Amino acid sequence: MALIVKNAIKDLVKGKANVSADFYSALDAEVNSMVSKALSRAKANNRKTIQARDL
Repeated sequence: MALIVKNAIKDLVKGKANVSADFYSALDAEVNSMVSKALSRAKANNRKTIQARDL
């Protein structure tokens, strides 16, 4: 399941840079990893809610 929106990334860098096709999958993998780590931290602190401090 993709967590990022390609058009949002394109809009962010529009006129500043081009985005390669493999960037999206790499970015998605990074976001997935960040969320997984945040979830683990929240669980370790006996919480069911992921918070900004978990990043």
